[in-house]
Amino acid sequence: MSTNKLSRRSFVTTAAAGVAAISAAGVIAPSANAQLVATTATLSDSDFKAVVKKPARIKQVYDIIPIGGGGFLNNIKNSLNGLHYGFGYPTSQIQVVAALHGPSNMLNMDDYVWKKYKIGEWFKVTDPKTGQPAERNIFFPSKHGLKYPSSSPDSEDSLYQDTSIQALMHRGVKFLSCHTAAEEQARKLIKLRGLTQKPEEIVEDWISHALPGVIVVAAMVGAVAILQTEGHYSYITVG
Repeated sequence: MSTNKLSRRSFVTTAAAGVAAISAAGVIAPSANAQLVATTATLSDSDFKAVVKKPARIKQVYDIIPIGGGGFLNNIKNSLNGLHYGFGYPTSQIQVVAALHGPSNMLNMDDYVWKKYKIGEWFKVTDPKTGQPAERNIFFPSKHGLKYPSSSPDSEDSLYQDTSIQALMHRGVKFLSCHTAAEEQARKLIKLRGLTQKPEEIVEDWISHALPGVIVVAAMVGAVAILQTEGHYSYITVG
């Protein structure tokens, strides 16, 4: 799996600031002070702004906290299929966003993070190939590698029934990662395992290994509000 070499490429501030108040800036070095509350002085948000302003007719944001076996990925797939095939909207006029925070935030990270920090053991995610706690992001790769033997939306072997993050990204779904959640999770992990690393060192390591295409935002609860009020996204959450 490819890793993302750009650390913290895109963030947003709180909803109260609004999109117009968010300003671009540099990235945070691993040695920086802890950034439990991110600010516009240290963050960049151009990718997120593009998502907010996307000129699509149907715009939907999924607000996801629990991993829940990745079941929400099937819901997103159903949204894409239903809107296009069931209601006749062109794919160019559909934008779905997956806003991941809490435990689900780790689905935005690549295999390096899952193996080094034993994410499967931490969040009780089992790798179906080994029957052991996952040391890879089992939710990312497409079993077909985006090369499908069928083009029928009714076939399990088509893109349209593939619930992997890789396939959903290929279909245009934007995945957001929460900076605040990463900071909070790093602190929990340090306490749980008695680590000597500083929280910011762990967060920087995680964010620098986000999946390609993932957009990191300062606080997901703020990002969701901006998507709803400024971007006119409809809201949905699934358990």
